[in-house]
Amino acid sequence: MSMEQLERTSLRDQALAVIRQRLVTGEIAPGEIYSASAIASTLGVSNSPVREAMLALVEQGLMEPVRNRGFRVVPLSAEDRQNIHDLRLMLEVPAMGRVASAKVVKARKAEFQEMVDSIIAKERSSDYVGFLESDRQFHLGLLSLLKNPFLTSIVGNLRDQTRLFGLRELGEHGLLAASAREHQGILDAMAKGDAKLTEKLMTEHLERIRQHQFGEDPTR
Repeated sequence: MSMEQLERTSLRDQALAVIRQRLVTGEIAPGEIYSASAIASTLGVSNSPVREAMLALVEQGLMEPVRNRGFRVVPLSAEDRQNIHDLRLMLEVPAMGRVASAKVVKARKAEFQEMVDSIIAKERSSDYVGFLESDRQFHLGLLSLLKNPFLTSIVGNLRDQTRLFGLRELGEHGLLAASAREHQGILDAMAKGDAKLTEKLMTEHLERIRQHQFGEDPTR
């Protein structure tokens, strides 16, 4: 790879980080159309790396191309959100239970503890994109211990389609702090090889996310 290619890749990654941040804050909103040139002008870069970043979001299901106009953030209906939640329950809960049963987490607990610590630290500093990245690393890292790349890829895509939207509101209402702390319990249960407790905690963890997305009060 040439230096020019490396520079373009770096700019694309930077543009992707900024766009994801704007999705979190609501500056880039579902249903609206955005051109690569307009976003590029706010970043002071050429159109190419921004377009590449937006195409990466298309692959993740977060955006869709609009012919001759740009890209639209894909809005999720209530039915979409419920369907994704149901799929995550069907896939992630038993899979995490299997990881716990395999008793492979204890030997690598220090590695995953660093991820949990990062999740909590990112939440406390209101670094929502950083929180999301550490959260993704934790969950997909644990699932990868099953050595099934198809499972990891599918779960990763499902997470990407829902987690960016409304994350800031989750933090402002104090619910993100509770979600961050739940990771410690999940890790402890998995390190002990307790599949039943792991599945219970994972179900509760996913339910908290669903409640927020539907505007329900999780304290009731």
